[in-house]
Amino acid sequence: MHELPAGEPAREDGPLREPLLRRLPRSISLTPRILAVNLVPLVAMGGSLFFLDSYRRQLLDERYKLARIEAQIMAEALAGATPERQRALLVQVGKEQNMRLRIYDPDGTLAADSFALAPPSFTFGDPGADPWPEDLARWMDAAVDVLTGARAAPAYSEPAEPDADAWPELARARQQGLTQIELRHAPDRTPVITAAAPVGLRGVTLMTTRNARDITLAVRSARSQLTSIIALALALSIVLSLYLARTIIDPLRRLSRAAVRVRLGRDRDVEVPRMGERGDELGVLSRAVSDMTAALRLRIDATETFAADVAHEIKNPLASLRSAVDSLERVEDAGLRTQLIGIAAHDVRRIDRLVTEIAEASRIDAEMSRATFEAIDLAALIHNMVVAREERGLNRGCTITIERQGRSTLVSGVPLRLERVIENLLDNAVSFSPPAGLIDVTVSHHDDRVTAIICDQGPGIPAVAREKVFARFHSVRPEEEGFGHHSGLGLAIARTIAEAHDGSLQVMSPPEGRAGACLVLDLPAA
Repeated sequence: MHELPAGEPAREDGPLREPLLRRLPRSISLTPRILAVNLVPLVAMGGSLFFLDSYRRQLLDERYKLARIEAQIMAEALAGATPERQRALLVQVGKEQNMRLRIYDPDGTLAADSFALAPPSFTFGDPGADPWPEDLARWMDAAVDVLTGARAAPAYSEPAEPDADAWPELARARQQGLTQIELRHAPDRTPVITAAAPVGLRGVTLMTTRNARDITLAVRSARSQLTSIIALALALSIVLSLYLARTIIDPLRRLSRAAVRVRLGRDRDVEVPRMGERGDELGVLSRAVSDMTAALRLRIDATETFAADVAHEIKNPLASLRSAVDSLERVEDAGLRTQLIGIAAHDVRRIDRLVTEIAEASRIDAEMSRATFEAIDLAALIHNMVVAREERGLNRGCTITIERQGRSTLVSGVPLRLERVIENLLDNAVSFSPPAGLIDVTVSHHDDRVTAIICDQGPGIPAVAREKVFARFHSVRPEEEGFGHHSGLGLAIARTIAEAHDGSLQVMSPPEGRAGACLVLDLPAA
């Protein structure tokens, strides 16, 4: 041994009648579709609730400011007026502003009430007399308050004794000398805003009461509009849900029906729909199932063919063994009996070799699926194997040279399996090489691939037979080798291992002017 220095689409079951929505682009992932359908009505509903609550609070804040200003202005107007003028102002302002105005003496006694001096300028609605839509509106008001965490306002009711102490805002205004605002709910859940303000410096106080029904009506009007929007969003959501249901469920049903027919095995020509026009997950799934089914069929066909080949290959040595054993009982000649015993022993060894090779060939795929790949220097691996073969005398006097080309010959794989590939290729080269022949091994790295080329000086392989040498149980050996010493599985096993490493094993033409065969092992670089 001398080492040289380094220098598509399948036919579907039939056309489906598709509505207009089914013709929309299908390249969008299903995840955003489902999220959009589920979140649109929820976002619209939640957003509308928060918007309405914010809108209502803004209106109330404005009314608080207005009530404070009105009470202060009215208190200043009443401060310098006579009692008769005060009563006239109460009636006039109450009628024009739809308010109720009351004046309390320094001792807290009610001195004047605009509703007593003139007909009331407003009345509270009676919930019992309202139609059912108003009941529904009040229920929605309460529900929104609960959902938004709004502070519950106390119910408005006239006290039994019309004294100032019955109103907390009046008590605070008398004590602090500042205008006080209070919010209550009328029986129909409309807001009632009261403002208490001191009148002058004599301890007289003014209380204004306004039923801000317009705030409730504005909020309910906005809610009605938003309810229409939400209803439209829900309708759109239902349409989109039906669209997605047809988009997802129909293809899944077709896939499941095809999968059941494949499982039952009653129809050999079942075609799993590939849905090549779809770019989403269902399209990927359908193509994966179709490819998996095709691979399964190929595996089943290969298994059936392999079983038939095994039966055929074992049947021949078994028949020879049976003939030799049967003849032993009738043959008396010692020499002939010895010859028959030798034939029987040879057939037993041949059967043992076949069973061993067949067992290994049948478990390669399973072992490779569980194996852990590691980085291997292919050139170093071949060098070590050649040295070991030389020490055991397996090279039969042939000279094996190894040339490394490229910066690295690292591959990713299973060392024991790659050793089996190299061993088979070297055995094949040595078998067909003449005595003291030359075997060249070139290991190179090109374009993320590592290639090992093993060339011998044998008779070569015709172009028409280059694929047959990788067929199982195909064995054409040199005449000097005895019959039955090879199972015909060596190169088939080597190619299977190479393909399990995402590589290939091929036969190539030898360099010009040189005889022999060249086998090429191509593997991805680590």
